[in-house]
Amino acid sequence: MLMYLVEFSDFISGLNVFRYLTFRTAGAIITALLFVFLFGPMIIRSLRNRQGKGQPIREDGPQSHLVTKKGTPTMGGLMILSGLCMATLLWADLTNPYVWIVLFVTVGFGLIGFYDDFLKVSRSDHKGFSGKMRLSIEALIAGMACFAVAQLGESAFSTSVTFPFFKDVLLDLGWFFVPFGLFVIVGAGNAVNLTDGLDGLAIVPVMIATATFGVIAYLSGNEIFADYLQIHYVPGTGELLVLCGAMVGAGLGFLWFNAPPAAIFMGDTGSLALGGMLGSISVATKHELVLAIVGGLFVLEAVSVIIQVASFKLTGRRVFRMAPIHHHFEHKGWTEPQVVIRFWIIAVVLALIGLSTLKLR
Repeated sequence: MLMYLVEFSDFISGLNVFRYLTFRTAGAIITALLFVFLFGPMIIRSLRNRQGKGQPIREDGPQSHLVTKKGTPTMGGLMILSGLCMATLLWADLTNPYVWIVLFVTVGFGLIGFYDDFLKVSRSDHKGFSGKMRLSIEALIAGMACFAVAQLGESAFSTSVTFPFFKDVLLDLGWFFVPFGLFVIVGAGNAVNLTDGLDGLAIVPVMIATATFGVIAYLSGNEIFADYLQIHYVPGTGELLVLCGAMVGAGLGFLWFNAPPAAIFMGDTGSLALGGMLGSISVATKHELVLAIVGGLFVLEAVSVIIQVASFKLTGRRVFRMAPIHHHFEHKGWTEPQVVIRFWIIAVVLALIGLSTLKLR
């Protein structure tokens, strides 16, 4: 909304700063951070009073969690989404369709996660509603977003997939681009959801990946930088930098309360929303395959679950002591802070590799 102040820059020259993405991104970061800081304690108290026993803890999980995490409220994703949406609406250019598409996926997935968390808390059971139903609704939301993205660009390029490290390689999927993008968004949402199992484990890698894709969106949406780096220019995607900044600010605020021992859990409300957001940004910027690198930690968590389930059904044996893989390392004797910090390091390394694809072509 503040973008409209530019119209008065002829009268007040200082308002011209609202033209700049970097200025508005900084404003979004600070706004979202302050919002979560100020309203976070009130939200936590409200959720604790309403939820009573807090998030149900898996009985088949690490036994220490039954003691250390018992009674902690969930749905902390409401804090993140509130700060993210408020800062984005305040600082982003609301005439940009990519902003609305990503917000649509983020809020849509957040509502799915909220309903799932609500069922878990109200039933005092770690199982939410039907997995098939949840995936179906996610697929519907993601499919609509991908269809909208396909309509925005030039006909051939808008339905094409780009490849990291190759500047001229494009694969035009035609209308198969929609199911492909759908898979990326739904996969990202659920991969982040699986990662959210320890205090601070999911939010920091999500912030790292979001900051990385903020840079990618900014460069992809700038014709000069895109030409210099020989990456594909996607007009309008630069505005997603503001949204990414809002997420980083809200994430930092949430981490203040989620640092061990956590005062609140993100829940499916946050993890599904943030994963869907990352997936939709990667689809919009034509960097879907780079997401598999930058978000490699989330891919690892998801693959560990797939391998564990497949192995047990086919052979009756488990590959890991427990899945997702962060619990495997807990069973091997790593402390929770060791798992979390080492996974953060992995996320940073993968983000740097992902950024290197912009230049190594």
